Amino acid sequence: MSWWRIVGAIVWKDVVAEWRTKELLSAMFALAALVILIFNLAFELRVGNVREVVPGALWVAFIFAGMLGLNRSFVLEKDQGSLDGLLLSPTDRSAIYLAKWLSNWLFISLTEAITLPLASALFNLNLIRADLLLITALGTGGYAGVGTLFSVLTANTRTREVLLPVLLFPVVMPLLLAAVKATGGLLDGDTLAGVSHWLQILIGFDLIFVALAYVLFDYVVEE
Repeated sequence: MSWWRIVGAIVWKDVVAEWRTKELLSAMFALAALVILIFNLAFELRVGNVREVVPGALWVAFIFAGMLGLNRSFVLEKDQGSLDGLLLSPTDRSAIYLAKWLSNWLFISLTEAITLPLASALFNLNLIRADLLLITALGTGGYAGVGTLFSVLTANTRTREVLLPVLLFPVVMPLLLAAVKATGGLLDGDTLAGVSHWLQILIGFDLIFVALAYVLFDYVVEE
């Protein structure tokens, strides 16, 4: 099989497995919706300008929901024994990383696609915009890329639910800062050109850290 066919096969396996149970997506959306609802109820009583708090509320919801998905990414593979099968198969380990990254990115993006209309309705703002979707996609891609590496790193530990966010959050902090600032700038009326410096940080982070995760995955998964 070609390298890309292997990637596609692993992604398809993840999609089919999730479609049969819908456990992960349901839990991720429920958590994201609960976070948005709590923020909405809290800010409605105390904040005059909702636009100032929506970016933070959105990204907290995305990050928490994504953390739930990343925690389960390689744990399910390990519990079912399929991770050993993937590692023993005659395929490049980089294909496994890319496939799991794309799967995590897809699941988080699907959760965001359902959460954004809900947030738009609750906060009475138009959040379904091309520029906001671009920022969301870039932020989610970098977050899923680094999170996939740390997910396999912590999959064999007993405290993986605690260890994963402890390791991941300090690394992705520049990404989250840029994503929140860019989202806030766009909601305040700026164009993509007006938030170009934050956009450059997002793109730079994605390129550098995803490339590093791609290179290091082979060494990490062996451990």
